[in-house]
Amino acid sequence: MTPEAARQEARESAGVDVSGLGVELAGTPVVHAVSCTVPPGGWLALIGPNGAGKSTALRAMAGLARHTGTVRVGGADLGRLRGRERARLVAYVPQAPVLPPEMTVREYVLLGRTAHLGHLARPGGRDRQAAERALTALDLAPFADRRLSALSGGERQRVTLARALAQEPRLLLLDEPTSALDLGHEQHVLDLIDDLRAERGLTVVTTLHDLTVAAQYADTLVLLDHGRVAASGTPAAVVTERLISRVYAARVTVTTEPGGRPVVTPLRRP
Repeated sequence: MTPEAARQEARESAGVDVSGLGVELAGTPVVHAVSCTVPPGGWLALIGPNGAGKSTALRAMAGLARHTGTVRVGGADLGRLRGRERARLVAYVPQAPVLPPEMTVREYVLLGRTAHLGHLARPGGRDRQAAERALTALDLAPFADRRLSALSGGERQRVTLARALAQEPRLLLLDEPTSALDLGHEQHVLDLIDDLRAERGLTVVTTLHDLTVAAQYADTLVLLDHGRVAASGTPAAVVTERLISRVYAARVTVTTEPGGRPVVTPLRRP
């Protein structure tokens, strides 16, 4: 397959195949041979205790951390694509983004269109429409002309997600996308991502701390423990009292909601 054919296949089919992903930080291995597969339109959640390597693995998938192994999107090796080509396929939203304080919300979201513009080109009508759709979808239209420095933590988190959606990627990588959101906005954001999977065939990989939330939304869970895969599979197969007790050293009960997905309840110490 020629490079151009691989890129075209990736644009049409955004399934993800991660093989043997490994990362070292300051000479210390922190992610060890992680492999996983996400079909087009699928949702995979990386879960695990603090320091398990979730965020580092996600950054490596985004091409932002040096790593061994391969990450393929629709058959195209992301490591072989130029930055602009990669940005047309993949959008990454960090857990704690650094935002330019004097930029307005609308201006920042419009930056998501950069990968689609030619050299020195200015955003056109289609680009502005994509930005406005993202602002509306995340309830940010009333804040569009506000400076980023004037936003709350939850509003900033939604703004970074809006920029990623304006990018119109095929793969969305989200590091704790709801950590600063209240319950209502958390549900709204996760439902929106779920809808985009159905409407656009968007493929999603997230890190999530809340095991019940991860089990509610993701099709597949990968449980990391000290940078290694401790378990992977459906939420019902991974979110079990035995695994949570062993990996998290936590006391919980796991019940099943009517849809068949697990619900985790912490237990007070006797």
